[in-house]
Amino acid sequence: MNVNQSAPPLPPFGQSQPVYPGYHQSSYGGQPGSTAPPTPYGAYNGPVPGYQQTPPQGVSRAPPSSEAPPASTAQASCGQAVYGQFGQGDVQNGPSSTVQMQRFPGSQPFGSVPLAPVVSQPTVLQPYGPPPTSAQVTAQLAGMQISGAVAPALPPLGLGYGPPTSLASASGSFPNSGLYGSYPQGQAPPLSQAQGHLGAQPPQRSAPPQASSFTSPASGGPRMPSMTGPLLSGQGFGGPSLSQPNHVSSPPPQALPPGTQMTGPPGPPPPMHSSQQPGYQLQQNGSFGPARGPQPNYGSPYPGAPTFGSQPGPPQPLPPKRLDPDAIPSPIQVIEDDRNNRGSEPFVTGVRGQVPPLVTTNFLVKDQGNASPRYIRCTSYNIPCTSDMAKQAQVPLAAVIKPLARLPPEEASPYVVDHGESGPLRCNRCKAYMCPFMQFVEGGRRFQCCFCSCINDVPPQYFQHLDHTGKRVDAYDRPELSLGSYEFLATVDYCKNNKFPSPPAFIFMIDVSYNAIRSGLVRLLCEELKSLIDFLPREGGAEESAIRVGFVTYNKVLHFYNVKSSLAQPQMMVVSDVADMFVPLLDGFLVNVSESRAVITSLLDQIPEMFADTRETETVFAPVIQAGMEALKAAECAGKLFLFHTSLPIAEAPGKLKNRDDRKLINTDKEKTLFQPQTGAYQTLAKECVAQGCCVDLFLFPNQYVDVATLSVVPQLTGGSVYKYTCFQVENDQERFLSDLRRDVQKVVGFDAVMRVRTSTGIRAVDFFGAFYMSNTTDVELAGLDGDKTVTVEFKHDDRLNEESGALLQCALLYTSCAGQRRLRIHNLALNCCTQLADLYRNCETDTLINYMAKFAYRGVLNSPVKTVRDTLITQCAQILACYRKNCASPSSAGQLILPECMKLLPVYLNCVLKSDVLQPGAEVTTDDRAYVRQLVTSMDVAETNVFFYPRLLPLTKSPIESATEPPAVRASEERLSNGDIYLLENGLNLFLWVGASVQQGVVQSLFSVSSFSQITSGLSVLPVLENPLSKKVRGLIDSLRAQRSRYMKLIVVKQEDKLEMLFKHFLVEDKSLSGGASYVDFLCHMHKEIRQLLS
Repeated sequence: MNVNQSAPPLPPFGQSQPVYPGYHQSSYGGQPGSTAPPTPYGAYNGPVPGYQQTPPQGVSRAPPSSEAPPASTAQASCGQAVYGQFGQGDVQNGPSSTVQMQRFPGSQPFGSVPLAPVVSQPTVLQPYGPPPTSAQVTAQLAGMQISGAVAPALPPLGLGYGPPTSLASASGSFPNSGLYGSYPQGQAPPLSQAQGHLGAQPPQRSAPPQASSFTSPASGGPRMPSMTGPLLSGQGFGGPSLSQPNHVSSPPPQALPPGTQMTGPPGPPPPMHSSQQPGYQLQQNGSFGPARGPQPNYGSPYPGAPTFGSQPGPPQPLPPKRLDPDAIPSPIQVIEDDRNNRGSEPFVTGVRGQVPPLVTTNFLVKDQGNASPRYIRCTSYNIPCTSDMAKQAQVPLAAVIKPLARLPPEEASPYVVDHGESGPLRCNRCKAYMCPFMQFVEGGRRFQCCFCSCINDVPPQYFQHLDHTGKRVDAYDRPELSLGSYEFLATVDYCKNNKFPSPPAFIFMIDVSYNAIRSGLVRLLCEELKSLIDFLPREGGAEESAIRVGFVTYNKVLHFYNVKSSLAQPQMMVVSDVADMFVPLLDGFLVNVSESRAVITSLLDQIPEMFADTRETETVFAPVIQAGMEALKAAECAGKLFLFHTSLPIAEAPGKLKNRDDRKLINTDKEKTLFQPQTGAYQTLAKECVAQGCCVDLFLFPNQYVDVATLSVVPQLTGGSVYKYTCFQVENDQERFLSDLRRDVQKVVGFDAVMRVRTSTGIRAVDFFGAFYMSNTTDVELAGLDGDKTVTVEFKHDDRLNEESGALLQCALLYTSCAGQRRLRIHNLALNCCTQLADLYRNCETDTLINYMAKFAYRGVLNSPVKTVRDTLITQCAQILACYRKNCASPSSAGQLILPECMKLLPVYLNCVLKSDVLQPGAEVTTDDRAYVRQLVTSMDVAETNVFFYPRLLPLTKSPIESATEPPAVRASEERLSNGDIYLLENGLNLFLWVGASVQQGVVQSLFSVSSFSQITSGLSVLPVLENPLSKKVRGLIDSLRAQRSRYMKLIVVKQEDKLEMLFKHFLVEDKSLSGGASYVDFLCHMHKEIRQLLS
């Protein structure tokens, strides 16, 4: 689970909670429902109490000492969802031409009375050089000064989170970091306490400011109808500006509470704006762009909320501020803007160093010399020329490569080039393959390698004349001279033992112990395999698959089956000597499906009956893999083992494991052992499998601890997959298991693969992440590689780069196709190089950065304490943003948080990684779950990590029923839920349908075929098929979401206020989590404090 779970209203945290009755399908593969964590948590290092209802305004409260109330308690009044986001003028998470900076206003006080409008800060335009755009945020980030508190010393950098009240304020003074005092009547707690956000407030109309003077809005006194200057550092209320001149197009200020002082060291004056930049327009609610009212399709934020342009209500005294969640960068808005701006035009890859549209945008790719972003995405498309510059910025230089990615039907698969017996043309020195960046010289008789600059002769059969520009006249007829991605047919020199490979084989290895038989798994699986073997992957237009199949069953011993086509009945051979595994038959074990169909069907009918009365509970595991590998070796082919396994292998045999699950190790230095394999035997076995081209896919059906960390070693190192179905029940989990199995068996796989990444002079690949094995520092070895797997590669400088020539990457994958053909797939990508940090920050891609950082952290937990890994991530993120602030942003008050436009979502996404189950588990997350997610994320692509860490939350009743498009998403926070609505939440592994308690009766009837909310079955996993527009639309949406993901997402219906809601809230990642993870607002404040510490 992406641990970000808000607590249920009852019972309080301290008490243990009962197990959810009848609920067996939790996070990843579902463990049984669980209890609430026995211990409370703290937002930043401090414990906090349970889920508190925020009292109405005017009621004083004394919170418990030294405890920070959770930010996730923020609820919009009257249960209405709040939808204010960045406006249409916001710029996407990519390079941009306009300069925009955003200031954070504080949030509004809690209460249901219409309030006096609060002026929301629009963007401040801050140019420098050729400017990267940036989102800029005000001094409200910092803690407000409350009742004359004394400033404690700042904690040292990287020590995790300090208490929320110890945030650096713009004035350099902080509230007491330890205890909260009582608040005066009607006054809210400081910044980190979530207040109910009451939605969009209208800005006050004001002319572009010329002079700055403020009057303190006394309680009950009239407020100035228009405030004409920004509240700058060194400037308080009630007096003229002390130190800073006016901005030419500065925003109206945020009205601050009486008595709040904003003082600080005077900063240098900001630069004046260029004449092309007009004065600001009226803006609202932290929106960029034109002023606007509530968003279309969404109701007013709360009853009685003033709509845009209304008259201000009676003045109210303002309590201390919490950051307005609508004024901080919104992932939803960035995604929406990118779709609008870049979804309609095809992405043409002809230009070097272009940042592609976001992974969340649907777009077509036209290959004109660089690989499609579906194959390669980079953390930055403009890399620093020197290593010093790279070290200064701390932005990791990495590429996420998906060599066999599936393309949409509108895009052509890579062309296959056959150069005959001579094979593909390569550089003699660095062995790079011919590509569009090679330079032909001497009339076309020689070519200069673009990677190492070596001059090579062109073979006579490849010679062609050059045109007047120096380009070969046949360049556009040859894929390798005009496209970024293509394939070569490999010659016999590229094959093992210098002979062409045989077609691969699939071996199905089925656990027939008591657990597997009793759960109905074996019968279900055998029934499915009868039809599934007709759909094995095949090459192009082939009528049938060339892949052969074999069958093994096992418990404490192994049973091999002879299914030769000439037999009337299958024959079984038992191998009980599991310590010295051998394959008892060669002829008849691996067969062609069409030839042996009758015998195979007979076998699959007999297996469930043969073992129906078994009492054998113990299983072996390593010998099963050993047997499959030996069978492939004897048949001299590569292939894949499909293992269906249920329990911890405790029978006497190689690879025997013991139960070592120990929750007491969490948050200790020994926690890393939970992620490490118990024994080295599986690594040795995996190494042998890779040498044979034997890939392992593991389907686990555990009822208790099975040590996923150890069992997943072989799948992980052979390029395979792990699927987990905890407490498997046929009626609940059959659809999910069969869907995953069908997809896994049918997907196209490259076998016995080797991948190498070459780079031009100046950078080199230094580190690799993913599901593979490496026997040296350059070759990534994969027994199998499918279209869902990625390899992430990090680059470092080894020389200076040249701005003119840029940097080049070439990924070459040598593999055996499903038909047994040896091929080379080549992907090329050219990047820009820069001498200005601003250019680096303008061309970064946050989604890819987060993919890399998550994988880096998830590998780190194998060797370091989890807290160290978390602190490393926070420090790196702070350094990236501090370097931008110091070197690229124009001078401004230290109280402002300034984020690069391309990276404005880095804090929210990083916080999601920090709160994930691997790095900060809740009490209900099992050790196996954490190990499962850790290996899963290791080979995820950028689109999968994006939705996994920041789930999509879709309101289902907001958009018109007849609309065919997906409803617009809302932010993943409880504040956005309205109890009159139904929401669908997905993260690539889970799918929840949340039903609000006040949903209209007609909607309940249309979707669930029951007459009231109370009659809906909580935990339901299938919606009834009803012939009405709403039911069709919701079921169609669920099907389309499932089709987008590589694994089947099981649906869970969650009712508001139900026990299951705690699980659902786990995924509302902008809120504080039960396990102690910070809310987005709190984490942003914390990042700001870290950045200021680095800068000071």
